[in-house]
Amino acid sequence: MRPVIPYVTAALLFGLGVFGVLRRRNAVLVLMSVELMLNAVNLILVTADTTARAVLPHSGQVFALFVIVLAAAEIGVGLAIVLQLYRLRATVAVDDVPLTESPDPVGGREPAVVDSEAGR
Repeated sequence: MRPVIPYVTAALLFGLGVFGVLRRRNAVLVLMSVELMLNAVNLILVTADTTARAVLPHSGQVFALFVIVLAAAEIGVGLAIVLQLYRLRATVAVDDVPLTESPDPVGGREPAVVDSEAGR
């Protein structure tokens, strides 16, 4: 088997995933791009396992299985974060997420504004 074709395919998939992570604004599409990158890594692991026989048999396939389990956990946590973000902000645009917002000590409520006319 010629390993060049799967390696080039994996490199293209990984590059497409990196482009999607860096370019997309939608959080769901960013998660899909991360999955594309993980699948490219799986392709490299399985191809390396079949072409270069290591000391441990089927080690590339075992690592690919671990990557699949990690991807499933990442999707579960990532989609929960995206759903919570949509509930709070009504958008899943990554650009609209404030990263430097300090926590409100009141518990998320707006501070009460005292009206000087009504406070007499």
